[in-house]
Amino acid sequence: MVPFREIVLKVHSRCDLACDHCYIYEHADQSWRTRPKVISDEAISWTALRLAEHAKTHALPSVSVILHGGEPLLAGPARLRQVCAELTAALDGIAALDLRVHTNGLQLSPRYLDLFDEFGVRVGISLDGDRTANDRHRRYADGRSSHPQVLKAVALLREERYRHLDLGLLCTIDAANDPLAVYDALAALDPPRIDFLLPHATWDDPPPRPDGSPTAYADWLLTIFDRWQEQGRPMPVRLFESVLSTLGGGPSLTESLGLAPTDLVVVETDGSLEQVDSLKSAYDGAAATGFDVFAHTFDEVAAHPGVRTRQLGLAGVSETCRQCPVVRSCGGGLYTHRYGSGAASGPGAGPAGFDRTSVYCADLEALIRGIESRTAAAITSPAVTDTGELLGAQLELTRSLLAELHSELAGRGGASWQEAWELAGEVERRSDALDELLAHPYTRPWLVDSVAALREERPEAPGTALRLAAHVAAAVIRGGLDLPVRVGHRDGFLHLPTLGVLRLDDGAGRYGSHEEAEVRVVERGFLVRAGARELLVARPEEATPDWRPVRRLARDGAPGLALDDLDPYRDRFGAPVHPGLGDAAAADWSARLAAAWGLLRDAVPDQAAEAAGTLSTLTPLLSAGTGAAADPPGYGALGLPVHGDAGELALALLRGFRAAKLRALTEVTDLYALDGAWSRPAPWRDTPVAVSELLAGAYERVGLAAYDGAYRDHARRALDTLEAAAELTVGGKSLLAALWKEVDHA
Repeated sequence: MVPFREIVLKVHSRCDLACDHCYIYEHADQSWRTRPKVISDEAISWTALRLAEHAKTHALPSVSVILHGGEPLLAGPARLRQVCAELTAALDGIAALDLRVHTNGLQLSPRYLDLFDEFGVRVGISLDGDRTANDRHRRYADGRSSHPQVLKAVALLREERYRHLDLGLLCTIDAANDPLAVYDALAALDPPRIDFLLPHATWDDPPPRPDGSPTAYADWLLTIFDRWQEQGRPMPVRLFESVLSTLGGGPSLTESLGLAPTDLVVVETDGSLEQVDSLKSAYDGAAATGFDVFAHTFDEVAAHPGVRTRQLGLAGVSETCRQCPVVRSCGGGLYTHRYGSGAASGPGAGPAGFDRTSVYCADLEALIRGIESRTAAAITSPAVTDTGELLGAQLELTRSLLAELHSELAGRGGASWQEAWELAGEVERRSDALDELLAHPYTRPWLVDSVAALREERPEAPGTALRLAAHVAAAVIRGGLDLPVRVGHRDGFLHLPTLGVLRLDDGAGRYGSHEEAEVRVVERGFLVRAGARELLVARPEEATPDWRPVRRLARDGAPGLALDDLDPYRDRFGAPVHPGLGDAAAADWSARLAAAWGLLRDAVPDQAAEAAGTLSTLTPLLSAGTGAAADPPGYGALGLPVHGDAGELALALLRGFRAAKLRALTEVTDLYALDGAWSRPAPWRDTPVAVSELLAGAYERVGLAAYDGAYRDHARRALDTLEAAAELTVGGKSLLAALWKEVDHA
């Protein structure tokens, strides 16, 4: 069950306007006629009680209550004060209360706004644009214009003393109005937000289309979108921002779009509990649940079949919608707009009820695709197509983890952490060497583990975090900086990331756990003082009886990658790492790796060159990896088996490189959303897979197809399936386009 986080509280059931597009008074459900005009004292008290009970039961951090109508201000200041006071008192100490009121503004005055200021009630005003547009529907019963009075209300709300209460403007679309005149009139009022609302309609009562176009509403909105874009998006427009959010893999920002489950319930003036009241447009009684605040809890309403249907996400939309590539953004449209009383023909065909597409289906698809085509290049992360940007984004991710570790420590690292932290800042000011250490793939798992240990309050957490000093010392050595660094070590061994391991113990165990050494640069090497012992590493690339450096692959034209079998955080490949290669075994492995690199350089020169420019570290494994590790290393490391000939290692290198790059991309940008919501056929599997697995398989096989044409058919079939995948974001689609180009040239 999804708990309710938003309550629409009807405080008055009548209105002082006679809008001919109002779903309450002008559509199928006429239950307003039998309800009391003003909410009763008893209904107010029981609503507050039920809401507090619901928030406490579900440990909700906050709840939102929207004071609604009719026209809520007709309830008068005294009744509104009572509502606000009782709700505030009931939620005190249980959940934060977000109070709002949606009004036509005609009654708005300082006495209302002073009351709202007292209780923090934010105000949204309905206005359909310029006078011509607004007067098309929003008039008094005698036909008089409401526009001048609404403008006065907006001006009052925009005064400095009340500006913080302004929620913005709500505009119901009429495609017969000039879209730019409407937008310009609203934008001229400098609102904090604009909400454009599609007029409520169903398959029984479809929306008017002045020019007969099936995408009239999309065209209207896209005209405004272009103006909004040209002006630099001067204020949020929720409909547009919701589409942009979902295109990028984020959540929907409005009930009318997206697949997020509904978390809204309506309390009528008589205490009746109803579903979203736009359902009144469908048929008489469509919103009813049969429950009320006096005898029923909100949990009982949340279990109502009509409410549960709107909490099913993808499973709650029609089969046609489930197969549509834009469903993640449109969510099948507003539930109300799907209704039809009988079997329909055309795009809305389906059984009676709500199991069909939206009456605005063509508009929603055209709007989403229109916004995507206009913004895809701007909202797609450059890391998707630019290797340099990907490396930069990965570095920033590691930097943010280091900052997070510093914040999580909150002083628990003591003087040792503070000293290392300040030295890290000094190194950064004087060289790029700290970035080299942060880009080291095994820095990432150390940071992830350290943050997790601190959050779980494990006793070893501060000590794990203090490994920062070893990273700083390695950066000082790499940068040739005259900065002495004190580094803790364990069991007589000092590990300097990317450089090697120094034995400090003299064999008698005199340098046990939690000792400290000082590292200082001298000429080309470095000097370490540990207790009474002083060790000089004159050439860090050469082994000595006490110093074991990280080996490098530097032979026969192969790139000089580190062959790291020393780092304590290297065990991240889903297969056991080699405990440490002897000299002969390392030389043999290096020779086969160099030969494998030569095969790649000849067969796939572009991929080989990119791998050489982005990979930094190869770690020997006892066997081939069995799958992705839970906490993989940062970008740049591959784990490869020590066994296998050059051909086998070449395939392992290429597979590993493709997998590492795709994983790196998913760490810095969203390529898909709702992974697992659909199952897609994969040519290399007997059973369907989630989009993440399909994309990973396709990405690998596109790369392999250039090396071995046997992979091309599976690659192309997987890309065909991905073309229709609703899960892909704009970034995912950009990657898909690049994969098509790659496989076509393979």
